[in-house]
Amino acid sequence: MKVTINGKSEALSQKLSLLQLLEEKGLDKKRVVVELNLKIIPQEDLQKTLLQEGDSLEIVSFVTGG
Repeated sequence: MKVTINGKSEALSQKLSLLQLLEEKGLDKKRVVVELNLKIIPQEDLQKTLLQEGDSLEIVSFVTGG
């Protein structure tokens, strides 16, 4: 299955939820915002939202420091 993540095409070997994708990429769900097909997905919906063929994602991480 192919999806686009932050402008780059990626092939996924299986259907994943957004939460599973974040975990595979080593990202903390509390430190990112996920936009799926131009819609921001609330954190509480990451587990139940499954990726589909052709989906487009933007994942933005929050970084602290000075």
